[in-house]
Amino acid sequence: MPEPEDLLSQCATPSRWVGFPPSHRVSRAEQLVPHPMPRLSISLCIILVACAIVRADDFATSVLGYEPGANPAGGFTNPTRALGPPERFTGEGIAPGVVSPFQPAFLPAELVSIGRGGSLTLSFDPPLVDDARNPFGTDFIVFGNSFFVDVSPPDGVVGGLVADGGIVEASADGVTWFAFASGQADGLLPTLGYADAGPYATAAGVLLTDPNLPADPALTPDALVGLSYAELVVRYGGSAGGAGFDLASVGLAHAVAIRITNPAGFGPNVEIDAVARVKAALPSPDLNGDGVVDGFDLGQVLSAFGSNDATSDLDGNGIVDGSDLTAILAGWSS
Repeated sequence: MPEPEDLLSQCATPSRWVGFPPSHRVSRAEQLVPHPMPRLSISLCIILVACAIVRADDFATSVLGYEPGANPAGGFTNPTRALGPPERFTGEGIAPGVVSPFQPAFLPAELVSIGRGGSLTLSFDPPLVDDARNPFGTDFIVFGNSFFVDVSPPDGVVGGLVADGGIVEASADGVTWFAFASGQADGLLPTLGYADAGPYATAAGVLLTDPNLPADPALTPDALVGLSYAELVVRYGGSAGGAGFDLASVGLAHAVAIRITNPAGFGPNVEIDAVARVKAALPSPDLNGDGVVDGFDLGQVLSAFGSNDATSDLDGNGIVDGSDLTAILAGWSS
């Protein structure tokens, strides 16, 4: 929840919102119009309901440095706002609503702004790892407050993307930095907080999206233009969106820090909400792939008990232990 002083402070509106075409603005009255819930496939619902409880080290754990730059948004200069998970619900005390691809987080308690020539450096403990098991090869995700233009408000039909960019770099030692050639910090896929709430819902949903699950990199903003809100939610595939990055693309096996910079010169400020590590796709409890979870699978876990055998580590915590036995029993074939 936002702190009291943040609610009392003036909520600065990023410069990119100023003069936004009136036809693309959505009034509060329009936002209050009930919106049909997206129809989700059973498999997607299972993904969302089974989403693991987030841990503190699933996201950037500390701020190593912050230079606000020339034009940060007023009141948005607390770099610790980029720690922890991305926002799911925004505007408390002012104009409450879910965070959706058409309605981004906007409070000072939720974002840090990087002005022209500024930078934000965040650390990860334990380090980020280039893991071949990660979906789409993505190792971490940056969340900003980009949003899609709604060409049919309040229905949520995807038009163009409004984003601020920002250069993303990674370092294995905090000294030498490698810049990613593609991707933007505050851009790509806007954040989706819930899979069962409309684009301008004023009440939280029930089905949480997963901020540690990357979306398909093929889902570029141009490829999504014209999609309905229900179609967009399905395309996210349970992910909370954001911009994904692969450490291997800059030659790194691991990274202890991520730096986001806003080039000097003319341009907007860059707002950052969170940076999340991607969780590796975990093995199925059907360890031998025979279509059933039975004694053979139980035996494999028991034989690897106490080791770091990744093929038997069903919960991905680095050790084969009681929770992996529980996963076998939970998936046991009748």
